[in-house]
Amino acid sequence: MSVIYVLLAISITVAILFFLAFILSVKSGQYDDSYTPSVRMLFEDEVVKPVSKSKSEKQNKPIELNK
Repeated sequence: MSVIYVLLAISITVAILFFLAFILSVKSGQYDDSYTPSVRMLFEDEVVKPVSKSKSEKQNKPIELNK
């Protein structure tokens, strides 16, 4: 039974160490992306389709008569 307590203490200690290492690496900028911004202009832009007006908006538009 005492082995479970020892293993539990060791696993919690290792988990805390990994968490601290992760926090330190994030703060030091390890995961910052410095490559993508320089080549972003080379990527093709996605085509954006214009939003069509709904039927209700078309019906509320005043009718213009050609004179």
